[in-house]
Amino acid sequence: MRNLQRHRRIRLDFEDTPISLAIWWIRRDLRLTDNAALSAAAHEHDAIVPLFILDPALLNSERLRGPRSAWLFDGLRELGSDLAKIGGRLIVREGQPTALLIEIAKAIGASAVYFNRDYSPFAMARNRKVRSALESAGIAVYDFKDVVIHEAGETLTAAGGAFSVYSPYRRAWNALPKPSLLPMPSRLDTPAAIDSLPIPAASDFGSERAEAPIAEPGERLAIERLNAFVADGIYGYAARRNSPGIDGTSILSPYLRWGMVSPRQCYWAAHEAFESATTKDARASVETWIGELVWREFYYQVLARNPHVVRGAYRPAYDAITWEDRPEYVAAWQRGLTGYPIVDAAMRQLNRTGWMHNRTRMIVASFLCKDLLIDWRIGERYFMTRLLDGDLANNNGGWQWTAGTGTDAAPYFRIFNPTTQGQKFDPAGDYIRRWLPELSRVPDASIHEPATMPRALQDSIGCVIGRDYPAPIVDHGVQRDRALALYQVAKNLPPP
Repeated sequence: MRNLQRHRRIRLDFEDTPISLAIWWIRRDLRLTDNAALSAAAHEHDAIVPLFILDPALLNSERLRGPRSAWLFDGLRELGSDLAKIGGRLIVREGQPTALLIEIAKAIGASAVYFNRDYSPFAMARNRKVRSALESAGIAVYDFKDVVIHEAGETLTAAGGAFSVYSPYRRAWNALPKPSLLPMPSRLDTPAAIDSLPIPAASDFGSERAEAPIAEPGERLAIERLNAFVADGIYGYAARRNSPGIDGTSILSPYLRWGMVSPRQCYWAAHEAFESATTKDARASVETWIGELVWREFYYQVLARNPHVVRGAYRPAYDAITWEDRPEYVAAWQRGLTGYPIVDAAMRQLNRTGWMHNRTRMIVASFLCKDLLIDWRIGERYFMTRLLDGDLANNNGGWQWTAGTGTDAAPYFRIFNPTTQGQKFDPAGDYIRRWLPELSRVPDASIHEPATMPRALQDSIGCVIGRDYPAPIVDHGVQRDRALALYQVAKNLPPP
């Protein structure tokens, strides 16, 4: 833990009048507008201490070490700048959250701690521990729904249980009233006498910035991106969202991950776009994009209700699948050297930008599990080390959906053919050529199967398979049959 002078109890008053002081404990809500915990704290107290705790247990973990933590630190700098504009000051400390919150609250005379809830098993256990310890110390605790629009307890089946199928979940989600947006505090006084650590460099925790991050962090940029998307792009989203070679998505996921924009802001902006739409197709496109917000929350309620998915299959019978142990396959997949262009382009996009198009997330996940026969958890972990928007609920849910171990009733036979997926969603090979420059001169007719080019053509364009670009490391048809056999064995096992 880095050195910091022990707090002295300080007197906080305005013209000798005692003030009410609260801590806003920031976790993944790096914004001032429409922030449930901040709005409540600012309404009830005279002064607010915006506190971010660098928890070594998280920042030294494999899942957070990488571009995401670097993006987080840059986002904290933006938040600090935004706070300064309204009189506030970001306070950064390092250590175990429960002990630090009690220590700081007592040192500065804070009567309450406000924070927004999170829903991973780790976060929920931490929330309970913090609440119990603070209340035992005589400090009030207020927590809020903010990461999602509707929590798991709000979206229940008729029998009072959790949904395991998306479509009925969405109907239940749609039927609930949506919360209004909350204003940004016009003023946020933070006592100047409270010490703070500097925001760390990524290297302090063994992390590195993405070489060419898909987006830069900050609330202002998040709102600009949201406004630009709902002004135009949302109306063509349904038709364009599956094409990785074009700018057809919002790219708001990193901002949602770190709470630089709220799901409520996204929903109401889309709702306004729906009301302004002039055609049936435009309205349907808006609804398709809102559906992605619902998918996000569907996976949150799956995680909250089924914490075992963090380490195993949603359907435990599939934990019996006998995956192959082929480190050389994993390395080729991670580096984008499998010989399947759409897969390799997507992995190189991930490695360079910290982001990957959703269609290609499904393609590369299917390829790892059902072509290379590698345990989906290896891919899920790798994504968490590289993605700026790496989010346990949605990353895990997406991998289990594609791997066939998740909520779908009969998903094991869904196996993407990487060649035909590329032909369908990147027909001219624009996406492939962008991320695989060694294939830039390959003709359109061969761009999805460069290994089929005659050797004379390979020589003439300077792309010799096996030298400049690898031959396919597996045969899709053969591996598909093997994958089906593996899943069928597991499927016939009795549940544990």
